[in-house]
Amino acid sequence: LLASTSEVYGDPEVHPQDESYWGHVNPTGPRACYDEGKRAAETLTFDFERAGRAEVRVARIFNTYGPRMRADDGRVVSNVVTQALAGDDITVYGTGEQTRSFCYVDDLVDGLLRLMACRSSPGGPVNLGNPIELTVRELVTRVLALTGSRSRIVRKPLPVDDPQRRRPDIGRAKSLLGWSPRVVLEDGLKRTIAHFAEGAALRPALAVGFRAVRDDAGLAVKAGAVTP
Repeated sequence: LLASTSEVYGDPEVHPQDESYWGHVNPTGPRACYDEGKRAAETLTFDFERAGRAEVRVARIFNTYGPRMRADDGRVVSNVVTQALAGDDITVYGTGEQTRSFCYVDDLVDGLLRLMACRSSPGGPVNLGNPIELTVRELVTRVLALTGSRSRIVRKPLPVDDPQRRRPDIGRAKSLLGWSPRVVLEDGLKRTIAHFAEGAALRPALAVGFRAVRDDAGLAVKAGAVTP
């Protein structure tokens, strides 16, 4: 199994992106190391299969989020949630109108397991992601509402080669694996916020301005206190 990425599509000129799209990647830009690294990994993986060495599975994973993601991993969900819980300014790059599609981690794992359980090679990569697209600004609005945070939004320049639109075509995953995401964004965000807020109980400063959030397990977190 190769965990590839939607970054192989670069800043796409085709929307939504299906597996036949070759991508639009700047090979010398600041994001190139990751983008081209994954593209090279796919090349080597499929060459390995064509040489008869083994069957392979390649998942092109789109934006994923959920409990236990690192607070400092630089992804937009973790950035926005931790900033909102701390009452810090929320950083939005560019206009905030760039889009992403967020897949909850449980759905992604289900897709990976189904991909590995295929009896025969899919014959190419398979997109795994949530086809529901929203802007970064919309994501920030939802997180602010769920946390009750009074954080301000501050804007910074958009990084070079940052994709303007990102949404997977998951037709192959549906037909080959019978898979599509099931966890809606609001439920996934509630669980993710509760996870970060539980950690905030050990760091009271992070919980400033945070109101109660309850996840599916009944975990309530309020102003830095965790109760069952």
